[in-house]
Amino acid sequence: MIRVRALIFDFDGLILDTEGPVFQSWQELYHAFGLRLELSEWAGYIGLAEGAFDFFAILQERLGRKLDAKLQKQRSERELQLIYQQPVLPGVLDYLQSARRLGLKIGLASSSSCAWVTGHLQRLGLLDYFDCLRAADDVQRAKPDPDLYQAVLEAFRLSPNEALALEDSLNGVRAARAAGIYTVAIPNPLTDHMPLEAANLRLASLADLPLETLIESVEQTTAAHGPASGTNEAFTHRRRPS
Repeated sequence: MIRVRALIFDFDGLILDTEGPVFQSWQELYHAFGLRLELSEWAGYIGLAEGAFDFFAILQERLGRKLDAKLQKQRSERELQLIYQQPVLPGVLDYLQSARRLGLKIGLASSSSCAWVTGHLQRLGLLDYFDCLRAADDVQRAKPDPDLYQAVLEAFRLSPNEALALEDSLNGVRAARAAGIYTVAIPNPLTDHMPLEAANLRLASLADLPLETLIESVEQTTAAHGPASGTNEAFTHRRRPS
């Protein structure tokens, strides 16, 4: 049985759509040299630590020549320009406020750097909601390994069946499930095509289901059928129009 005492968020693609802008900035750079960067190439790297891939090196390899390093800086600047245009994703603020009202511990497990995560959370006015942040700097192995989630659980002194994980990517879902945590997948446009069946539950958006309703459903279902129940299910509840 699961008794929810903590909510653990991913960051990129779950709280803020950084993944779309990052992909777009790389696509634009490849296009400038007459090349295409396909989503199928990119998808396997979503949710991994930044050092796990080097698309600039891949671009140079395809072109068969070295490129000016200034292009890296220009692409990064374009990425940030696009990211700063993004709002907090639907339902995130409601979940944070509801978790605080319910007395839940609120954690974050991200394969990005601490500086990246805290900088954006501070900019968005969300940093103070979190009781614990664990990012790539804090563990030896980022997602899809379970270390980040285990680090949050250890900080909270909770067992896996006392937490819910919110994830948007295949690597993130794998990490949370490997840590033994009930996992809700909320894919974004870049990850919607991914096989996320390993998640216990799949939502189209956090705005589709109030946190209280989610917790009640999870606790009742696992009390009746065990913590593995819910796998491959898609919750179809929608809020009534206000």
